[in-house]
Amino acid sequence: MKAIELTPEHPVEELTELAVTAEEADFDAVFAACHYFNRDPFVTLSRIADATDEVALGPAAANPYDSHPLTLASRVATLQEVSDGRAVMGVGPGDRSTLSSLGVEREKPLRRVLETFKTAQDLWAGESVDLDGTFTANDAALEYEVPGTIPVYVGAQGPHMIRMAAKHADGVLYNGSHPRDFAWAAEQVEKGLEERPDERGEFDFAAYASVSVAEDEEAAREAARPPVAFIAGGAAPPVLDRHDLDSERATEVGQAIEAGEFSEAFGLVTEEMIDAFCIAGTQTQVEEQMAAVREYVDSFVVGSPLGPDLADAIRLAGQALR
Repeated sequence: MKAIELTPEHPVEELTELAVTAEEADFDAVFAACHYFNRDPFVTLSRIADATDEVALGPAAANPYDSHPLTLASRVATLQEVSDGRAVMGVGPGDRSTLSSLGVEREKPLRRVLETFKTAQDLWAGESVDLDGTFTANDAALEYEVPGTIPVYVGAQGPHMIRMAAKHADGVLYNGSHPRDFAWAAEQVEKGLEERPDERGEFDFAAYASVSVAEDEEAAREAARPPVAFIAGGAAPPVLDRHDLDSERATEVGQAIEAGEFSEAFGLVTEEMIDAFCIAGTQTQVEEQMAAVREYVDSFVVGSPLGPDLADAIRLAGQALR
């Protein structure tokens, strides 16, 4: 899979045009980022489905906290219907700092994600569901038939979530951008695959990497600040240690995000954070960094921010991946 992430911070019409550009640039999947403060990803994906012919489409990664998991399953199933069978479900635990703005406690994230997509798969297969776990389902079922099959990718960063995905899901969207992280993540994937039943088929280890590409290196790195702030602000101590990053500075970034002070958070991002958490630079530089990551993975998702000019960045990223 060669995919791209579009963030609905931009108007839906603009994102739809960018998705067409991505399809023309030989990307075979388009994901829409899921944040309450952006436009609705499923409305966006529906419009993209109408404007494209072949690319797979899905949320990445929807979280099962700000929407009930049964509602989320139905939304993905509806996307499968309107896209003529091109839907893919990206599901993850969500960003802790962002969910805190909604007053949501991210309790038992691994179990919540697992129960969410297992329940969704049962609903898509036409089954009725009863569950008393991290959420409740009482004789729940969809009142329409879901065509085809929908792959499930788990958005993951921690070791337990990665191993769970390798054991149970169709793929993992590992949120990382540096070869050092992927070398570590590959070890976690292998541990999960050791427990994967044969009937679940092949597993897709996908890099979900923040990429910022432009003809001008400085402009590409500056555009990387917003996503790097969110990554650094929520990074676990072992991740920060892996890159020798200042944990106190990362905490300050996370606190600024939780307070809604986004400009302050972006300004706190260091050059070292950009190096660790984003593939940023010219097409040649990005191509070299992508190649280093692709030594470890099966697929590559070009994630936000893409670059200072989105259409140009999509074309440049597509060329870099080729």
